[in-house]
Amino acid sequence: MSFKVFDIVISVWLILFVVWGLPLTHYRSRFRKIVYQTESWVINIKPVFVDEIRALFGNTYPNNPEYLKMRNFYRFYLIVYTLLFAVYRLVG
Repeated sequence: MSFKVFDIVISVWLILFVVWGLPLTHYRSRFRKIVYQTESWVINIKPVFVDEIRALFGNTYPNNPEYLKMRNFYRFYLIVYTLLFAVYRLVG
């Protein structure tokens, strides 16, 4: 009986991570395009992170409302993702 309950709990966590994690590539892509000021898809596969981290934790473009809105949303999204992982590690 407990084995089946364990499977259900793992399945729920897997579904939560997949559902919350799938949009991550889209949000990160939008954020990186704003930070690196490009519309090229190549920015999504380039291993450059310094400006992205500075923009996430700092205020790179204070006069750009699109950047500010996306940065705040992306911060919220990553915080929820981190909390999901932390709760999984504590409970699971």
